[in-house]
Amino acid sequence: MNAPVDIRRLSQQELIDFVVGIGEKKFRAKQIYEWLWQKSATSFDEMTNLSKAFREKLKTHFLIHPLTEDMVQHSDDGTIKTRFKLHDGHLIESVLIPVQRDDRYTVCVSSQVGCGLTCTFCATGQMKLKRNLDAGEIYDQVVTVNQQSLDKFGHPLTNIVYMGMGEPLLAYRNVMESIDRLTSPTGLNMSPKRITVSTAGIAKMIRKLADDDVKFNLALSLHAADDVKRNEIMPINESNNLEKLTEALQYFYQKTKNRITFEYITFQNFNDNISDAKNLVEICKRVPARVNIIEYNPIDGAPFLKSAEHKIDEFAQYLRNHRVSVTVRKSRGKDIDAACGQLANK
Repeated sequence: MNAPVDIRRLSQQELIDFVVGIGEKKFRAKQIYEWLWQKSATSFDEMTNLSKAFREKLKTHFLIHPLTEDMVQHSDDGTIKTRFKLHDGHLIESVLIPVQRDDRYTVCVSSQVGCGLTCTFCATGQMKLKRNLDAGEIYDQVVTVNQQSLDKFGHPLTNIVYMGMGEPLLAYRNVMESIDRLTSPTGLNMSPKRITVSTAGIAKMIRKLADDDVKFNLALSLHAADDVKRNEIMPINESNNLEKLTEALQYFYQKTKNRITFEYITFQNFNDNISDAKNLVEICKRVPARVNIIEYNPIDGAPFLKSAEHKIDEFAQYLRNHRVSVTVRKSRGKDIDAACGQLANK
């Protein structure tokens, strides 16, 4: 007899095939699917409109691997970081970022255990890649953090960003499945316009997003606007240089008309000069994008320092003077290592 598998790995059609194959009515598959993806059931015993005998039969073939909260940390600014333990003992982190004045409650979810891209400024990149998360493990982060938001702030999540641990486009299938479960009317029915997937820059996968006609937003972790500097801090740029990425982003925008954001962490005396801003303007002339300037959050073992505030202001103003839409983002959750680039299961 085969070992039980996580039932959430089955597609709706695979679930139908199984249910019919054991002599049950087809509509039972729809009931199970609703329990899993609309009601977020984490055990078969919760599925009270199924007979006990049927539930016992499901238990012999399947199991459900929910995440378990391993540690929750609260920042002075309201940010909440949760470390989750997976069924195989691995640990991942998610972050709830509340901006109450704007009624924005964002969850930053992870898509991999660790990361294989070794960006020099990112703590997750120092961990090495263990494995991809499956769709259910990504979905569970959203469900759990949504409940945190309701409990703490009396408000459901408004936004989801795939900006936690890992490179989402290297976990492509599972990330896309998770977004389907989150946005589908047969799932949580959230708006894809409230979802942003962030990538370090893999040109062929950006093109695949376009060909798959995705409805969510795309962010590129840019952080340097010339190849020499970007190669130095992001080794992925050596095989996906800025020209390739620019062409892929143009293709993405032409096909989807979806918003593109450039994430740009400023490092003191490295990429925060006006000459760097000029290079960024040139890219923005070719790709319709807004720019998020992010202050650097120091991590152990990285040689960078945070840019001075006046340098960030000058950089941002130069972009605005050249008709680039810019937001300067203050880091949230720094005191609990929950800010951009700091997730590393310390």
